[in-house]
Amino acid sequence: MKRLLLALPITLALASCGGGSDTKTSTAAAAKAPVKVADPLVTTYEGGLQILDRATLKVVHDIPLPGFNRVNAAGDGRHVLVSTATGFRVLDAAGATLRAEEFAAPKPGHVVRHAGRTVLFSDGTGKIMTFDPRELGTALPKVTTHTSEHPHHGVAIQLKNGELVSTLGTEDKRTGIRVLNPQGTEITRNEQCPGVHGETTAKDETVVIGCENGVLIYADGKITKVASPDEYGRIGNQAGHEESPIVLGDYKTDPDAELERPERISLIDTTTNQLRLLDLGASYTFRSLGRGPHGEALVLGTDGALRVIDPEKAKVTKTIKLLAPWKEPTDWQDARPALHVRDHTAYVTDPSTKRLHAVNIETGKIEATADLPQAPNEITGT
Repeated sequence: MKRLLLALPITLALASCGGGSDTKTSTAAAAKAPVKVADPLVTTYEGGLQILDRATLKVVHDIPLPGFNRVNAAGDGRHVLVSTATGFRVLDAAGATLRAEEFAAPKPGHVVRHAGRTVLFSDGTGKIMTFDPRELGTALPKVTTHTSEHPHHGVAIQLKNGELVSTLGTEDKRTGIRVLNPQGTEITRNEQCPGVHGETTAKDETVVIGCENGVLIYADGKITKVASPDEYGRIGNQAGHEESPIVLGDYKTDPDAELERPERISLIDTTTNQLRLLDLGASYTFRSLGRGPHGEALVLGTDGALRVIDPEKAKVTKTIKLLAPWKEPTDWQDARPALHVRDHTAYVTDPSTKRLHAVNIETGKIEATADLPQAPNEITGT
């Protein structure tokens, strides 16, 4: 995956992640801040951000922001973290305000929300920052930091018991995961996971991490390797659901492809440690995977259809036609249709027509469609 390092033509105000802010004051200030959008969505476009009202899908506010930017929900129901060239910047989506505060992080990577903690990973330094998102007030919250053995494109997740699961690797090679106890001491590791990438959690807080030849599953203090049926069977993007023991993953088999357009998905059962493949008959991208309100697996295909899948039976139960057929662009940063799920609604972007669709997952009915002033790239909620 290519990385783009951009020099922003604006000066970003940086704040120390370890600074001891008054979190009670910050939380109170956040609660009193004006709410302009009660339930916002946020989309990126080339050179900016758009904040939308989820109910009407209308653009409430446009924020110019040069460069390629990514968006992730912060986890507090109000804020979104914007990945820029230098770190994770705080967007008050409910207040329609891009704040000056930023978690400094060269090559900002994955943002993970779980068990009331938000975890940031800096690919450029290997630094891991965890914090309580409810403390995102007028200043950055106090964070707990951990340092990876080497900088790499990685990810980490903090569990309810305080354990931290994080990836292992260097800038040239990624190998597996390790688990730290709440005091920061390593308790176990597994380095049988070449090309480690992506994470999710399933039922009973089981963690699933992708490899180029299967997945690693962490549960009850033990790491288990589940191998792909192919010698090279890469699972790099996963989507889990807290009520389902089965994780949805992508599946690629060509290590030499400049861009592989897979048509099969993987379904990993964390109770039996078995991996099943399902042929969809259409390709998809890393922005195509999601889960429904009852654990349904969702995949947005390049044929323009959203597939609803029963993960237990590995069977497509509903096909919802939404878009015209499209082709995944070669550059991963270029806009392509994206899927975002909230409760019973799937939000699907269509950059070719500058549209956003809201569809009821259970009925398959398109509930709303909006024309946007800019072609959307990424989409998230709060």
